[in-house]
Amino acid sequence: MSEYKDVTVVSDLALLSEPWFDKTEYVDRLERIQAELVARQLDGMLLFQPESITWLTGFFTRGYSSFQFVAVPSSGNPSICCRDVEEFHLERTCIFADRVLWTDSDQPELIGAKMVTEKFGASSKLGIELSAWTLNAARFSSLDNCLSSTTFIDASDLCANMRLIKSKAEIQLMRCAARAAETGMTTAASLAFAGSTERELAAAVCKSLVRAGSDHPGPGVISSGVAAFHLHGSYTDRVFCVGDTIQLETLPCVRHYHARFMRPIKVEQTKPGDEELVEKLVKFQDKALSEVRSESV
Repeated sequence: MSEYKDVTVVSDLALLSEPWFDKTEYVDRLERIQAELVARQLDGMLLFQPESITWLTGFFTRGYSSFQFVAVPSSGNPSICCRDVEEFHLERTCIFADRVLWTDSDQPELIGAKMVTEKFGASSKLGIELSAWTLNAARFSSLDNCLSSTTFIDASDLCANMRLIKSKAEIQLMRCAARAAETGMTTAASLAFAGSTERELAAAVCKSLVRAGSDHPGPGVISSGVAAFHLHGSYTDRVFCVGDTIQLETLPCVRHYHARFMRPIKVEQTKPGDEELVEKLVKFQDKALSEVRSESV
């Protein structure tokens, strides 16, 4: 296998185990959410989507699939309910102090319901992220039964829509991820030769992404030969042949901000018409980018 140059990043970005942004950014997000809660005549909102929780409070843990949520009042600071084993990460990443922790011997929904009642009263009108994948049917049913006097309104769009427009600090993280993505793809292109395998290529891309600053390793789609012409392939021990097409997607993220992209790679030689097709695809891509590019960037 040919040699390639590793990229080592020395970054001044916040660590994964501390708030990723300045406190003022989180306060601004809270104020925007609360203004919308007032406009919708809601007493508050329960955020269950992991991305929403981290976006608003800074709290980040890899254990985000457990029962946890943020109770956001229409005025004042939010409160967090989560599993007690996450306290280490909660203390280091969350900028808001109020929290309630449950243990594995508890019924989490009861603990959460008690926190909601104490924060909003027994007969409040609350928005809730019903589309959150962590709020499954069983969890919502249990919480709803515990809060029978509370009126829940689906407000899944509220935080999600705000997160669509990125701040300058968020864009900076996405640019860091984009640089890692380019490094991973360059690595793949340099190692796509006959006799190598999909697995070897995947391992090299993983290493390249991590060393280039990505918090996660791993290509996404990677497939070759006939499989390259179909979606959602995974790497195998298949050996590359001259003229093969490799379909590769790099999936770097920096503080969970992504800049993924996919490219086809030809092994050692192209066939007639490949260059013309690439030129057409580049034109389509450039036109699409010109439509979505922000004037403020």
